Amino acid sequence: MSDSSGEKSFAPTAKRKSDAAGKGDVLRSRELGSAAAVLLGGAWLALAGPWLLGELAILLKGSFTFGRADLATFAPGDALLAALLAAAPPLAALGLPLIGLTLVSQLAFGDGRWVAGNMAFKGSRLDPLKGLQRMFGPNGLIEMGKGLLKVALLGGIAFAWARGWLATIAGLGRGDLAQQLSAGWAALLSLIFALGAGLVVIAMVDFPLQWMQRMKRLKMSHQEMRDEHKESDGSPEAKAARRQRQRELAMGAVAPAMREAQFVLTNPAHFAVAMIYDPARAAAPIVLAKGRGDKALAMKQLARELAVPMLEYPQLARSVYFTTRENQTIREELYAAIASVLAFVLSLKRGEQPAPPVIEVPVALRFDAEGRAAP
Repeated sequence: MSDSSGEKSFAPTAKRKSDAAGKGDVLRSRELGSAAAVLLGGAWLALAGPWLLGELAILLKGSFTFGRADLATFAPGDALLAALLAAAPPLAALGLPLIGLTLVSQLAFGDGRWVAGNMAFKGSRLDPLKGLQRMFGPNGLIEMGKGLLKVALLGGIAFAWARGWLATIAGLGRGDLAQQLSAGWAALLSLIFALGAGLVVIAMVDFPLQWMQRMKRLKMSHQEMRDEHKESDGSPEAKAARRQRQRELAMGAVAPAMREAQFVLTNPAHFAVAMIYDPARAAAPIVLAKGRGDKALAMKQLARELAVPMLEYPQLARSVYFTTRENQTIREELYAAIASVLAFVLSLKRGEQPAPPVIEVPVALRFDAEGRAAP
């Protein structure tokens, strides 16, 4: 039989994806960034462009207007500084959103963390062999297909835009200059937004591809799954310490009931049922506490400390466990069996040495360790 433990066929766990994100392996879609940048740039041109052009027009008008004062104090540096100050607010209005967009995409795709490693220089990217593998491997073919799709889609959009604006563009050399500039500006904005919409379509195709590629890249082998499970479980000492803490908590919860109990039925390791018969409280024996696993171990430990008799009757213990809740009386069908156990316990307390009773549990009340009715 071949060992398939090295085959990566399991979906990545949350820990695997989180560790990969911490190392810089996060979802990246250049197409999504390009679409956002183009649309944001188009919005900037639509809103801040006229403002910038107006400031530049004022600057140019002032630059071509000369007077005696300009000749007496010629200061080209002041004019350049004025141009920079005029351009700074509109450029900041574009640059800050672009930086914010980059940060948001990094945090969103990087599990809410800033992955500084993505900005670091990686010498492996200069390896020619790895470069050829990227070019001619499956990822290279996918990138080539996306490139062809991008060229076809954006080329078609540009062609449709040109047909719609051909008459306007052809007439830009005639008529009022202000109208020509306005028409040219409108044509430029419409082209940018049309291409931005095309990039959004490409991004909608690219993002699922990037997600599938990352999931495939992070797939785990059976051995890796076992190692991660082992690491998450911790060492045997840590597990033992956790079990001990759970047992201590369970002991604190059942201690009051164990102090009242007359006897405990066990199974012998998985189940424990603490019981009492007090005619002043009820006409039938009462289940004070019951548990399995760590709680059962805690109950037995307390029973030893408090000298409460423990009786190993697996079938009877399971029957009471699965048919009676805590602080409730037992089923009527179990009266005879519990009465025999109670009589035996009372004989022990009187100092007698009776033989343990033979207990018969009704067939309808027999269960296995999972609570299924016994055949």
